[in-house]
Parts: sequence; C-alpha cells; structure tokens
Amino acid sequence: MYGNTSVLIMGEAKRRKNLGIPPREKTEDIKLPQLDKKAIQQKVRSTLYKYPIIPFLFYGAAILILIGGLFYVFKSFNIDKL
Repeated sequence: MYGNTSVLIMGEAKRRKNLGIPPREKTEDIKLPQLDKKAIQQKVRSTLYKYPIIPFLFYGAAILILIGGLFYVFKSFNIDKL
C-alpha cells in the first residue's frame, strides 16, 4: 500500500520527465506599477476643494442606500410593527 506512494505523489517536473515532455517555460513576474500616494492625495484634495459638495453627495447616497435596505428588509419579512 505504501510502496507506490512515490509514484502517486510526484512533482510536476518528475512527471514531465517521465512523460518525455520538455520542462515548462518560466513566466516572467508581473511588476505592478508603483503608486505615488502623495500625488494621489493631492489630486483628491484639490478635487474636494474644487467641488466641496462631493462629500455631501456621497453621504446622502449612503444614507439613501441604508434606508432603501431597511425598507427592503421590512417589506421582504413583512415586518409591520416594531
């Protein structure tokens, strides 16, 4: 039972060698672009200074989504009274 475990647990390189398949080509590592946090913060701040109503719109949208979610829960579970 345990004599054939080396055949069952075989790495990909050994399996390719036994099957006569050439080694797998190595892929290049993907290099992620470096983000300049200071520049992004400055862009966001300049946009917020230019349009000061944006935070109020985001908060208003969030509150409307929460109220809509509560309405959906009350409606779907037939909750009439608290």
